[in-house]
Amino acid sequence: MDPRLRAMLRLGVLVAVVAALLILFPAVFRFAEGAARSVVRLWWLILLAGLGVWLVWGVGQRPK
Repeated sequence: MDPRLRAMLRLGVLVAVVAALLILFPAVFRFAEGAARSVVRLWWLILLAGLGVWLVWGVGQRPK
């Protein structure tokens, strides 16, 4: 089997499994949707956390 065909087949199976799970468990879908909306509304908080991590661990290091 061609590696490209195998990769496309795996991707197709993964998409089908995720779609089936979302249809079978609508509560999980609502949770994922709510989490995505929260991330969209609070993107600035994620950016600030990333900046803080960079400032704590990235700025204090000397160049090599």
